Amino acid sequence: MSRVLLVDDEPQLLRALRINLAARHFDVVTAEDGSGALEAAATHPPDLVVLDLGLPDLDGVEVIRRLRVWTAVPIIVLSGRVGSSDKVLALDAGADDYVTKPFSLDELFARIRAVTRRSTGADASAEVVVGRFRIDLADRTIAADEGEPPHLTRTEWQLLEILLTHPGKLITQRSLLQQVWGPAYEQETHYIRQYMAHLRRKLEADPARPRHLLTEPGMGYRFQP
Repeated sequence: MSRVLLVDDEPQLLRALRINLAARHFDVVTAEDGSGALEAAATHPPDLVVLDLGLPDLDGVEVIRRLRVWTAVPIIVLSGRVGSSDKVLALDAGADDYVTKPFSLDELFARIRAVTRRSTGADASAEVVVGRFRIDLADRTIAADEGEPPHLTRTEWQLLEILLTHPGKLITQRSLLQQVWGPAYEQETHYIRQYMAHLRRKLEADPARPRHLLTEPGMGYRFQP
């Protein structure tokens, strides 16, 4: 059973979401403010966080940033803020998706299914195409349309798996460093630059103008299918 952490300061919405998630066989933990959310995430590590931005103590974006210091758990943001700048802030902080209030439960559960599939690697057995290469993440094999496929190191595979299993999603530098090298290396951004340069030389047709392994300057990296 997957555990969902619901964070919202609207009691009626929190209750409605808890009932509907429990009916779909989720184990539900709730919090009404940012401090409670961080404590709940630490004591009952969730498989998914559904988070309102407008919390009474900490802003939701700050909650995301603090969670991303130590966990890559999928985060779906709920918010009545409709401006694109708020979405960018939340996504740049590490959110996986963004649902604007008011929303339908069908939309929310579709987003939950999508991020859950990504986070559990449900699609990892499928071939992912990067340029002229077909990559099987389950077997860690690469087939080339022509010529010899490249050899990837263990670290290169780890980076590639994170990016390819989150197509289109911006993965922050900090998140990549923590997932691949550990929390002690969160400032060592040159590690990622070097390994991403290696991956581009091996997989991109034109490493200087990559089409698939993209850099978002100052923020992170994204796999563009």
